[in-house]
Order: sequence, then structure tokens, then C-alpha cells
Amino acid sequence: MLLEGPKASGKTFTAARFTASQTYLDTDLKALEAVRIDPSIVLNGEAPQLVDEWQLEATSVWNHVRSEVNRRGAAGQFVLTGSAVPADDARRHTGAGRFARLTMRTMSLYESDHSSGAMSLASLLNGERATSGATLSVDAVAALIVRGGWPLNLHLPLDAAAEANADYLLNIAEVDVSRLDGVRRSPAIVARLLQALARNVAMEQKAARLAAQVEGEGGTVARSTVHTYLEALERLMVVETQPAWSTHLRSRSTLRTAARTHFVDPSLAAAALGAGPERLLSDPNYLGLLFESLVVRDLRVYGSPLDATIHHYRDSDGLEVDTIVQLRDGRWAAFEVKLGGEKAVEDAAANLLRFSSKVDTSKMGDPAALGVITASGYGYTRPDGVVVLPIGALGP
Repeated sequence: MLLEGPKASGKTFTAARFTASQTYLDTDLKALEAVRIDPSIVLNGEAPQLVDEWQLEATSVWNHVRSEVNRRGAAGQFVLTGSAVPADDARRHTGAGRFARLTMRTMSLYESDHSSGAMSLASLLNGERATSGATLSVDAVAALIVRGGWPLNLHLPLDAAAEANADYLLNIAEVDVSRLDGVRRSPAIVARLLQALARNVAMEQKAARLAAQVEGEGGTVARSTVHTYLEALERLMVVETQPAWSTHLRSRSTLRTAARTHFVDPSLAAAALGAGPERLLSDPNYLGLLFESLVVRDLRVYGSPLDATIHHYRDSDGLEVDTIVQLRDGRWAAFEVKLGGEKAVEDAAANLLRFSSKVDTSKMGDPAALGVITASGYGYTRPDGVVVLPIGALGP
């Protein structure tokens, strides 16, 4: 099994519980050196064997594990965990039928016990409709965004959790981006890029705009530099794109194809700008963007067992939909994300119905659900069929 995800998301702790032997390549330098010389010296522990941060010697580990699995002819031999994608992505080498892949994200609100899960995404996609009482407040959601879904932060005071998130980004800028592939990168540019990404979270990223915001005392920053640094952050699983939905329309509108960018956890965006709950609450527009990132994170977690992908929609008429959940069997659902308020929900529902009328359902099928995900309030189905789902009731 290949288990990937951002640092500090709980991969190693989880994998260690389900393996009989463990090898930690990031802390055991002798083991790392031995793998470089002869992988069989180290990768011979009792099965299943955990190989943590396998990407530090990616090609050797991958090829040896692949060969050893073939030789043993048995399942469940190795668990590889990694918090970065190798430069020469060893995962592209054949592994069909040998490796199961799983992504571990930061904890959703349901996993951290901040959502009741009364309104299940899986049930919603199956046509079921549920209700929910009042759950979280907007104030509580702002605090949860700042804290993040990091397991080690769950029981820390909020200020300490925010400081830990700031330290996380500092380590990314000063250590991880250069350790990634041995290419020296400017910590100052990384830090400014993280801030620029935070200011533009949940938006379609344009290299020119980011480059302008990253410019510092050293002068201009080329778009190519921004692309290179952004690729490094993606490989480190610090940021993640939300692709545009490719669909069939009844109208002549043209689909926009640019992806949106999110931090893997919205707490990192808040940390990049030094924003606590009070500051977020004083800027509802920005809080709304971070809330959208929180929803995308949780939908990715809840959609993972369903093999779902999460998209966004925008067309040439200016019509946008925040999230589209697409299943492999063709089912899909569309959601708008709003902090709350009767008018905001009303407008979002109207937008979803307009969007649904543009989709060619003869080719795409009818939506399994149209919904407005809110930060607070009650969960119910409106007379027009649009479901209102508070994030504190949404679950897998």
C-alpha cells in the first residue's frame, strides 16, 4: 500500500498501528544509507513492513518493493508512507496490481467530532434526504479554520495551535522545499508565495498575479519561478488544485478550464497571513473563501470512500458553482458554499437551479443533489428541492 498525505496528518502513526515492523528513513540515517547501497538489507522486516518517507530514496525502494512483492506472491507485505512526491515520480513505474493507493488528509470536522454527520454525503448521493438541528456557529467555524484538522493540534489551546501552523509553514519555506530534490530555493520567495496563495485561496490562480504579489526587495519574480515554486509546494502536498468540471451544456456557453487552488488545510492560509478568528470574523468575504476551502477539504474526505472527485464550475456567462462532486458511475451533485443568512441561501439556491438547467442531462444525467453548505443553521430540504446542509451536520 502507498499512503500519501501532508506532513503531520497522521500517516506514520496510523500505519505503525497496522504493521509488524517499521523503518523510518527520515530519522534512521543508517537505514537510509543502507537502502542506497542494497535495499534488501533494510526491507526485510516482518510483514507487513512500514517504510516511512520512502520518497527519500524513491526509485530504489519502489523497485525493490515491487520485485519483492512479485517474489513473495502474497498481499499485504509493505506499507509505504510519504509526505512528498518524488521528482522522478517512481510511482509512474509499473505497479499495477501490486500497489493500493490511499491519500490521508487532515481531519474533517466529522473526524474531529465537530460534526454530527446527520446529513451523509453518501446518502445524499443515493437520493436520501435528512434534516439537522442547529449545529456550529460562524464564530466556532472561524476558530476551527484557524486550528485546522491536524491531529496534534486538536487538544492544544487555540493560540498554540495557530503558532504550530505558523511553524509548519516556516519549516516548509526554510527546509522542505530545498530538501525536496536538492534544488536550493529562496525561503523568502517561498514565504511570500505562501502569503500570495493565502490571499487568493479558493480562486483560479494566474501566474502573473502571483508573481506581482511575490515581488520583494530583490526585484521582480519571473512567472517561470512562480511555476517552479508552486510545483514544489504541490509535491510537498501543501497546496492542492480543484479542477474545473468538464460537462455537456445545453447552451452555447463556453466552459472555463482553470483550476482553483486550496491549501490542504485552510489553517495554513490563515497562518500564512497571521490571521486569528477575530480578524477572520472582521472580514466576512475572506472568511467565506476559507470556509469554502474547509468545505472542499471535508468533501474530499467524505468523497474518498465513494471514489469521488471534487471540481468547480465556471462558464463564459459568468455562472459559477463552488463544488461539484463527481462519482465514477456518472452520478454528480453540485453545492454552493455560504457562511449563512437567508438571502445568501436563497441566492445560492437560485444559482444552482440556473446551473442545473444549463447541464445537458440527456448526457450527464440529473443531479443526485443540489445543495447549499452553510457554516451554521439548520439542515433541511427546500420546496424547490435544494438541500441546505450545515457543515456541522455534514458527514461521510
